[in-house]
Amino acid sequence: MNIFGMGLPEMAVILVLALLIFGPKKLPEIGRSLGKTLRSFQDASKEFENELKQEVNKMERSTKTSMEAELETPAPQALSPTEAEPMAAEVSQSSEAEPPEAAAEAEKEAASSETAG
Repeated sequence: MNIFGMGLPEMAVILVLALLIFGPKKLPEIGRSLGKTLRSFQDASKEFENELKQEVNKMERSTKTSMEAELETPAPQALSPTEAEPMAAEVSQSSEAEPPEAAAEAEKEAASSETAG
């Protein structure tokens, strides 16, 4: 039996000393008050532990919800006339170029003429 790092002989010595100091009438009262004090200390520590766990759970839930970010799509903006001019030139150049189908056919023809020739 090992309580608080003390064996049975040490506990007996402490009990005898307490009996000599306080007497047989006061010793049960002291034991009761000591027991009540230990019980209230245990209750307080359990309450503190439960409150701490609740706060940790609240913080975990709040960080999980705040970590779920949503991307916002930017609102379309109108181009100023100076920005629109270069884009209009690019569009007109691409419409003058060959369509992709014609370019693919031209490449096939060039490849077939190289193998035939």
